[in-house]
Amino acid sequence: MTSSSGASRRQVLAVAAAAATAPLIAGAPARAAESKGPKTWDLTVLGTSDTHGNVYNWDYYKDAEFDDSKHNDVGVAKLATLVNQIRAERGSKPTLVLDAGDTIQGTPLATYYAKQEPITTTGETHPMANAMNVLKYDAVTLGNHEFNYGLPLLAQWIGQLGFPALAANAINEATGKPAFLPYVIKKVALGGYDSPTIKVGILGLTNPGVAIWDKANVEGKLVFADMIATAAKWVPIMRERGADVVIISAHGGDSGTSSYGPELPNENPVALIAEQVPGIDAILFGHAHNEVVQKFVTNTASGEQVLTSEPSKWGQRLTRMDFTVAKQNGRWTVLSKSATMLNTNTVVEDPAVLAAVRGQHTKTVSYVNTVVARSSVELSAAESRYKDTPILDFINHVQTEVVTGALAGTAYAGLPVLSIAAPFSRTAIFPQGDVRIRDVAGLYVYDNTLEAVVLTGAEVKAYLEYSAKYFQTFAAGDTVDPANISDPLVPDYNYDVISGVDYDIDISKPVGQRITRLVLPGTDTPVAADAQFVIAVNNYRRSGGGNFPGIVKTQVYNQQQEIRQLLIDWAQAKGVIDPADFFVPNWRVVREGVPGF
Repeated sequence: MTSSSGASRRQVLAVAAAAATAPLIAGAPARAAESKGPKTWDLTVLGTSDTHGNVYNWDYYKDAEFDDSKHNDVGVAKLATLVNQIRAERGSKPTLVLDAGDTIQGTPLATYYAKQEPITTTGETHPMANAMNVLKYDAVTLGNHEFNYGLPLLAQWIGQLGFPALAANAINEATGKPAFLPYVIKKVALGGYDSPTIKVGILGLTNPGVAIWDKANVEGKLVFADMIATAAKWVPIMRERGADVVIISAHGGDSGTSSYGPELPNENPVALIAEQVPGIDAILFGHAHNEVVQKFVTNTASGEQVLTSEPSKWGQRLTRMDFTVAKQNGRWTVLSKSATMLNTNTVVEDPAVLAAVRGQHTKTVSYVNTVVARSSVELSAAESRYKDTPILDFINHVQTEVVTGALAGTAYAGLPVLSIAAPFSRTAIFPQGDVRIRDVAGLYVYDNTLEAVVLTGAEVKAYLEYSAKYFQTFAAGDTVDPANISDPLVPDYNYDVISGVDYDIDISKPVGQRITRLVLPGTDTPVAADAQFVIAVNNYRRSGGGNFPGIVKTQVYNQQQEIRQLLIDWAQAKGVIDPADFFVPNWRVVREGVPGF
C-alpha cells in the first residue's frame, strides 16, 4: 500500500469516526442509530503443515523440478510468495503465519544436514530454519518427525528459529513439566484508525505416536500426553491469561483413529478436540497429509462452531483463515470465521528464500547424484505391492545379510533369518547403468534403522495375515485393476512382504484367512507354529508403527544402522546391482489358489 493510499484511507476512517460521534440531526429516526452494528476488525491466520524438508520446488530423487499427476508444486519458497502477497494485500491489518509440524525430515536436503553434515557437529543453520526465518513465521508446532534425529539436533534447530516452537503435550519425564513451550499469546495490533490490540493465543500439540515411532530417542526422557486432555488443560489457562482468540496448531489428523493400538492416546483427535474442549476458535492441523479446506465442528459444551483446516503436505497448499472480530461489553468476540485454500502452483518461488538455502540445496544435489553402482538391468518398484520384485528383494537381501553377519557366533546364529520390507514408493527405479544415491534414497525414503527380533512360525503367519488386509477382496471371476487392488484406508507403507519363507496371499478370502500357503523356502514343508526365526525389520515397525502383531519385542540386533545407508554401502562394495545375486521369488497373490489376477 502506498503512503498516499494510506493517507486517503486514514481520512476516510477519520470522517467515519467523526460521523459516529456527531450529535443526531433533529428529526432523524432514532432507529437509524440503533441499527448500526458494532465496529469490526479482521484478522488473518495463514497455516502450513508437513513441509517435510521441502524448500525448493525440487524432486531430489528425480534430479528435476517437482511435478506430479496433478501438477502440484512444493516448498517453503512457494509458500513464502503466497504469504508475502497476502501480507502486502492486507497492509497494516494483522496476518499471523503458523505451521503444524513435520518440518525437518522428508527430503535428502533435510537428511543431509541431519546425517551427512549434522548441524549438531558443524554448527551450521539448518536449511529449514534458514527458509522459515525468511518467511517470518509466528510459531511452529513440533511434529512427530521432528524427533527422528534425536533431542540434541531438535534442540539445536529450535534454537536457530526466530520464532517459538510449541508442543504442550511433550512432557519431561523427570520433572513432569512441559519439555517445550506449550503456547504463546501474541498481542496483535488490528490496524486502522485507532488500531486496537487483540491477544491471540496459539497452543501447540504434537503427536503421541512419537513414543512408539522414536522410542529410542525419547524413552526415559519424554512422555506424550493425550492431545484432547492437554487442550482441555491449557485452553482455560490461555483464556485466563488474556487470550481473546484461541487457535490450536495440532500435529494430528481428524479421523479419530490411530495407526497403533490403544496403549497410546489417539493419533488423529482433532475433531474430538474441537467437539469436546470449549473455548477454541480454530484448529490448524496436519499429520494426515490431507487437504481439508474448511470443516466446522460443533463444540458440545458451548455450541460454538470450531473452524478446522489442513493444508495438504510438502508446501503444496496454504490455509487461509479469516476472522471478523468486534469488542462487545469490553470483550473481544469472533463474529465470523472462514477458511480458504491456496495452491502454490499458482506462484513463482520467493527469491529471498531460495537465496537463503541455495548453497545447501546445491550441496545436496551434488551429493545425491553420486554414483554408487551400476545396475545390470532396470529395476522398478511400480508393481512391488502385488508382485514379488527384484528391487524390493534388494532391500530384504541386504537386511538379511547384515543381520546374519552380526549374529554369527551368538546364540541366534542357527536360526533362519527372515526380512521384512514395505513398498514405500511406487515410482522408485534403478536405471540400467549408473545407480546414484538419489535412486537408492527414492526406494527407501525413510530414515529408519535396522533391528531384529525373534518370532515363532505362528507369529510370522499372524504378521502376514495382518499385512494381507492391505488388499481388497476379489472373487475368482472378478476383474481386478492393479491400481485399485488395495484398501484405500491402508497406506502402502503399512503393507509388508517377508523374504525367507514361501507364501500365498489369497485375496478371494476374508481378511484373517488369506495366507493359504506358508512353507519353508523351496519346499512343500509347512512352517511349524513353534519354529523360531530371526526377523530383520526397521525400527518404526519393531517399535509398533502400524500396529502389526507380535513384532514389539526385545531386539536381538540393534546397532542403530540406517537402512538407506546400508543399501548404499552394499551397492558401493559390490559395484554392480544384479538381480541374480539377490532375487528369490517367494510370495504371490492368488485367488482360489490360482496365481495372478
